[in-house]
Amino acid sequence: MVFKQTSIEGLIEIYPRIFEDERGLFFESYQCETFAKNGIPFEFVQDNQSFSSAGVLRGLHYQNKPYAQGKLVRVILGKAIDVAVDLRPNSPTFGKYQKFLLDAELQNMVYIPEGFGHGFAAIEDCIFTYKCTNVYNKASESGIIWNDPDLAIDWEIKTPIVSVKDLVLSTFQQLFGK
Repeated sequence: MVFKQTSIEGLIEIYPRIFEDERGLFFESYQCETFAKNGIPFEFVQDNQSFSSAGVLRGLHYQNKPYAQGKLVRVILGKAIDVAVDLRPNSPTFGKYQKFLLDAELQNMVYIPEGFGHGFAAIEDCIFTYKCTNVYNKASESGIIWNDPDLAIDWEIKTPIVSVKDLVLSTFQQLFGK
């Protein structure tokens, strides 16, 4: 596996080694010792999976402490633009985001630490899967509106399909006063 540290501390893109032959392919998507040696020494306690039609945008979501979650995200079918926003107040990259193209053919993944907002836009029909370092807790969930003017994220979709719940999320300014 290749682990690539991004410009935001703790946010890591991962490319597995893929073995292909006439039968198909095989790769290791997670191995705790390898991940720990590369800066991801966390126990994952919950796995989630969703299907999204092309054009669907989900996010930006996060959970507050004590239920904050780190996430290991990837698509197992299709392509998605994945976005992680640094919401750690003492971080030098607070309020900055990083975009990734998650592609089922590449099988690339992103580790998103606790303290980040997260969302994705389905470029194609996609199955999105992620491992979490903490369990979901409804009372701890929060989020930032997908089209926040201060973040100005280019989701690469002209007219995204967004849930009613995600359409009424707060702005970055309302949540963090910055």
